[in-house]
Amino acid sequence: MAANTFRARVRAGMIEEIKSVARRHLATDGANLSLRAVARDLGMVSSAIYRYFPSRDDLLTALILEAYDALGDAVEAADAAADPTDLRGRWHGVCRAARGWALAHPAEYALLYGSPVPGYSAPDDTIEPAQRPPLTLVGILRDGLAAGQLTPPPTDELPEPVRADLAEIAAAYFPGMPEALLARGMAGWTQLFGLISFELFGRINRALPHRDEYFDHQIALMADLIGLPA
Repeated sequence: MAANTFRARVRAGMIEEIKSVARRHLATDGANLSLRAVARDLGMVSSAIYRYFPSRDDLLTALILEAYDALGDAVEAADAAADPTDLRGRWHGVCRAARGWALAHPAEYALLYGSPVPGYSAPDDTIEPAQRPPLTLVGILRDGLAAGQLTPPPTDELPEPVRADLAEIAAAYFPGMPEALLARGMAGWTQLFGLISFELFGRINRALPHRDEYFDHQIALMADLIGLPA
């Protein structure tokens, strides 16, 4: 048993070291990971790394899962730290936490929300961790509804096909969530990650040097659209 435990610890340590080197490659080479290059940096023969990750895609998936969970931890911690009755404060805190994590981990953010990696298809086990940020944001709306702090927009503002799509999403993940309110929440979610991506990938940096203020202004506009009380 002791020998098995020791081997398991050695293996776990080696896996963490491989992922650490791979993250450095993400920062310099993007998602075009090479297991051979990672093995070379570790001083391993290239065949040895396959005992830990059978393919490049397995290593990418491990990095993606870690990144989604780290982002999820950041936004959930920000939400938990806020006054649960202050819906707008929670919204701002969660949005700022997502941006802060992205700016601190640009390579990992690009892996999640940048260009798709050629030849890579994310497996189903990435779906649940990927949902943590939007679930946190929609959770703010759900709490506002339950407390009577949010008034749902009229359903007829939605095109019928969109309403039907959102009804399916609400039934699966947010029972009782009005479709029009869910639509506005999803608009806020896509705006949030659009803002982060434009900043991180340098799309607005020259035009808007005061990016902190711009970001706060934009997420406030989204809070207004959703109907979060001041």
